[in-house]
Amino acid sequence: MLHNYFKYLNITPIEERWGMFVTAVGYSKVEPNDNYPNQIHPQSHHLTWNRGRILNDYYIVFISKGKGVYGSALTEPTDVTAGTCFFLYPEVWHRYKPDPKSGWEEYWVGFNGFYIEQLMANGFFDKQTPFVFLDLNKDILIMFRNLIEAVQASLTGYPQYIAGITMQILGLINNVAHHHQEYNNDPVGKLISKAKFIIQESFEDALDMEKLAMELPMGYSSFRKAFKQITGESPNQYHLNLRLSRAKDLLTSTVLNINEIAYQTGFESVFYFSKLFKKKNGVSPNAFRKNIDQSF
Repeated sequence: MLHNYFKYLNITPIEERWGMFVTAVGYSKVEPNDNYPNQIHPQSHHLTWNRGRILNDYYIVFISKGKGVYGSALTEPTDVTAGTCFFLYPEVWHRYKPDPKSGWEEYWVGFNGFYIEQLMANGFFDKQTPFVFLDLNKDILIMFRNLIEAVQASLTGYPQYIAGITMQILGLINNVAHHHQEYNNDPVGKLISKAKFIIQESFEDALDMEKLAMELPMGYSSFRKAFKQITGESPNQYHLNLRLSRAKDLLTSTVLNINEIAYQTGFESVFYFSKLFKKKNGVSPNAFRKNIDQSF
């Protein structure tokens, strides 16, 4: 399960020469009636609804659950629902907060650099319309989680790596905003897309697929048939493969031990995790990691 986390990054001349650098990443789950923000940020980033704030960098904020409101010097207060991302622009006063009745879950990334300045100047994104509705897009979740994991691991060269992930996020947002209307006229496809998002968001948890089908809402047999038709896998197999794929990422990009990786990917025991991992990949988690180490 993802826990509240943020980090503000020190920028060196190397990152500046790269042309794009990440200044902050974070995730926060705000329960109904929680104080907001529910984390202690540096004074330069302190936010209250009454005072608002001004930042020096660009930010993308993605709301994956719940709802709230956003306003800025350029935008009237506007309702924000789950599946929406919004931009914060340098030197533009803004404010936002979750609805106290629902709370929300938010991911964010701050970034800047001369390449970003050029990109923004070329009209791909508009200060006057900072919102993009991504719906329940699983790819944005994967990218934000990869960002957070890379910052937590802080392996050599990670500032350039997370700059690349942030560019992917910008590319996805631009694509959705200007071109892509997935399942626009396909209500069943839209429900399966929502199911994929929910599974991705909770991939490390045990999921009751019949209950998930009811939440969409769909009958379970129809849900299972449509899910397999669209993804090529049953819902449970899709969920399992997500967990095993995440385990491979953690084996490759972190120094977590096998027990920790099994726990973080939601397996009930190391033995069960190792058995399923070997069945899918042909080697045990330990052997997989040793093969990676020997390739360098």
